[in-house]
Amino acid sequence: MIRLLLTSGHGPAECRMALAHVLHRLHAESEATGCECDIAVVEHPDGAGPGSAIAILSGAGAEQLARRWTGGIVWVCKSPLRPRHPRKNWFVDAFELPPQPPPPAVSLADVRFESFRAGGPGGQHQNKTESAVRATHVPTGVSATAREQRSQHRNKTLALERLEALLDLRARLREAGEERLIHGMHRDVRRGAATLRFEGVEFKPV
Repeated sequence: MIRLLLTSGHGPAECRMALAHVLHRLHAESEATGCECDIAVVEHPDGAGPGSAIAILSGAGAEQLARRWTGGIVWVCKSPLRPRHPRKNWFVDAFELPPQPPPPAVSLADVRFESFRAGGPGGQHQNKTESAVRATHVPTGVSATAREQRSQHRNKTLALERLEALLDLRARLREAGEERLIHGMHRDVRRGAATLRFEGVEFKPV
């Protein structure tokens, strides 16, 4: 399990829009590689997009995907919100968070489990049985999925573990703020030059 903190920092609403684009593309790439990607966001009240987000990457391809997305990300686009604004570069940062002790257990009374057929990598067995499991925390709507194991019971356990990690980090992010989370969990992190670049309203990679 790899945990990423993605943040628009103290940037304007356009940076939060960039973060929303990043999360959409990160999730799409995870599906293409057979990696599980579960995301919980901290919404900003202006509705332009989330100020911060936590992504949990698990399974095959997780390490490679995390390496690709960790670092600075820039979206080069004329502001969709302020057409006359001269600035065109909007930044997002992504940090890998170090391992932590197990998060607090979630009350099972608050969790809804759903089983479904697991598509993607894994062979024909996954497509014939409802072995995949999605765990949803009903009070918050946050969910996590596991499909890489053939056993539904094992996938249920994995989905719950991922859900607990998401909820724990989301709570810390809300309570302490992203700067304290970054420095408290990974004191050596430094923001560097952009490693990924996207352009235009279509958010096309360059």
